[in-house]
Amino acid sequence: MPLLAFWNSNPTAIGESTIEQIVAMAGDGNLKDLTPCSSELRQYFSKILSERIGSYIDHCLSHSFPKSGLVLQDLVNELGRRLDYKVSNGRYQGVVGGIGYDGIWVSPEGHSIIAEVKTTDAYRISLDKIAEYRQKLLSTGEIKGSPSILVIVGREDTGELEAQIRGSRHAWDIRLISAEALFKLVQLKEKSDDPVIGQKIRNLLTPMEYTRLDNMVDVMFATATDVEATIAEATTDASQVDTDLPAVESAAKSSWEFTDLALLDEKRAKIINSFGKNIKTTLIKKSRALFWDSDHEKRVACSISKRYTKGSYPYWYAYHPEWHEFLQEGVESYFVLGCMDLDYAFAIPLKIITEHLTALNTTTTSKKTYWHIHLVENSDGGHAILLPHDEAQLSVDQFRVSIT
Repeated sequence: MPLLAFWNSNPTAIGESTIEQIVAMAGDGNLKDLTPCSSELRQYFSKILSERIGSYIDHCLSHSFPKSGLVLQDLVNELGRRLDYKVSNGRYQGVVGGIGYDGIWVSPEGHSIIAEVKTTDAYRISLDKIAEYRQKLLSTGEIKGSPSILVIVGREDTGELEAQIRGSRHAWDIRLISAEALFKLVQLKEKSDDPVIGQKIRNLLTPMEYTRLDNMVDVMFATATDVEATIAEATTDASQVDTDLPAVESAAKSSWEFTDLALLDEKRAKIINSFGKNIKTTLIKKSRALFWDSDHEKRVACSISKRYTKGSYPYWYAYHPEWHEFLQEGVESYFVLGCMDLDYAFAIPLKIITEHLTALNTTTTSKKTYWHIHLVENSDGGHAILLPHDEAQLSVDQFRVSIT
């Protein structure tokens, strides 16, 4: 049975298979350039969770097996896609007259990277040859601008290769990173809600002058700020959410009950897994709250709320403009509302959300204006979103999704 068909019918069994077994199930099992095996393996990588990508990379580096270097090349290119690069896979083996590269990564900002993947740094690489490939790609128009080179190696101990790069005339055009560190950057991006984080991570992979450390400080500061914002949203200041409550004295803040971020993420993962089955796709994490399929056509923004026992609104959510923009770029998009104490969620089509945005309350900060979604329970046991500007309610029971 072909790999993708087997995975769709029995994902548990595939999850228990080794990467060697996965390769054997892909196409004809013969991993070479332009083969059904290569095509199906890459499709499979594009559909699985990033955590599994990381485990496969670790296996390739710790257990040598035939074609492990080729598999690693495809896995690393998939990490590039998870960082929002548009990736063109290179060839596994060079051909006479061809341009050798492992991958071409083009960022949303327009910068091109030529990726070179090495299982180990035990052997010297020809930096002149890689630079020659770059010039050929520029002359053929396959890349534009001032492309750089990123060498991704399996081991963290890269002293020999670092010295080689520093001593070459290409030092200012080449950057070096371990596969493990690259995977950590993907994890950082997926745990963030700030779209700026992805851009700053991509900036790190672009050659820059490091005498001045501002760019690295920007990444650390933006990450820390994003974590604080995520915690603030998870805890949800009652004085902002439940506007009909009396003002909360600052001294009383220590008595507020906060929801653990890990529990929120666990609930979100269960909802996304269940809803993905409903729409017959696997949803891949783009950021903490945003998900899409491998073709980026089906998109979901998923927000989670605990139950509030005070005030008029049992559940409260923020709907951010960057989420709305992300959903608008999809073909089939949903805003999914999860409730910590319920075994179902509400997957509302983007068209419905868009039609009612003007009826929602908003909050304007120094950075943006976002919408408030208040979910209430009716006397008949149903649920609805309040539309305060229309003095109405929008029933969401028809969009209910069971969590399995």
